[in-house]
Amino acid sequence: MTELLLVHGRSQHDKDADELKAEWVDALRAGLVRAGLDLPVSENAIRFPYYGDTLRDLVTNGATVADIIIRGAGVDHAEREFLGAVMREIVVAAGITDDQLDAEYEEVDAVERAPQDWRFIRAVLRALDRHVPAVGAPSLALATRDVYLYLRNIGIRDSIEHGVREALRPGVPTVVLGHSLGSVVTYNLLRRDGGRAGWVVPLHVTVGSPLAVGPIKRSLRPLAHPTCVGAWFNARDPRDLVALNPLDPERFTVWPAVENKNDVQNDTPNRHGITGYLSDPEVASRVHAALAEGHRNGKT
Repeated sequence: MTELLLVHGRSQHDKDADELKAEWVDALRAGLVRAGLDLPVSENAIRFPYYGDTLRDLVTNGATVADIIIRGAGVDHAEREFLGAVMREIVVAAGITDDQLDAEYEEVDAVERAPQDWRFIRAVLRALDRHVPAVGAPSLALATRDVYLYLRNIGIRDSIEHGVREALRPGVPTVVLGHSLGSVVTYNLLRRDGGRAGWVVPLHVTVGSPLAVGPIKRSLRPLAHPTCVGAWFNARDPRDLVALNPLDPERFTVWPAVENKNDVQNDTPNRHGITGYLSDPEVASRVHAALAEGHRNGKT
């Protein structure tokens, strides 16, 4: 029977893993109900590796959120350049004007506007909070930082990937769904190790994914469709600034191309929450179809 692997993103620390899994499954069931479907596998066939506390401990290294956001504590030059480049893309996507950004520069008393200057990043976050309040600017910055540290720090990468790797069994068909940072983790792991590990992924689903954001995409080159993956379906709410760009041939060139759904109406406050993606009937239907196909074929 085909299994389902769910891989979460950041901000899941201090949560009970079983309760968090139940929240995801309940949201998926809600999407299935909207599509007139039932969950075609038992919950025992759903894997949910939890790394929330591990991620928090590894990336903060004792610093508070205020330390990181206000002063850039523990953020080196390379990371500032990465975050600054992402913020420049977000400014354009969010429609922040030069005048709006200038006003925030005056408030933070900046004298230099280079992307690696933390005052630039603070100005962008303040402008987003003022003009696009639903986005949750501090969370957006921290999510970007977590992706950077996952991509650049082998110790953090291996710690996050350990549970995901353990949940994938060679030869067992598994639908893999990654949200936010989880989409970066699943793509990177499946592309890098899927073929030689003997993993079989009939469908890879990514939701709220930042994979097509310029600096993230460049860090993952060469891009490739994982050889162990049959089809790849990506869903995003265009108002979700974490999922800044679709994974289309223009922005994320792989073959076979990723199928994109760009009209999710995510009803969570920041348009990025997992429940708003899993409860979408088309997202739920795609997961259902892949799981049900494996069940019908009697795969084990």
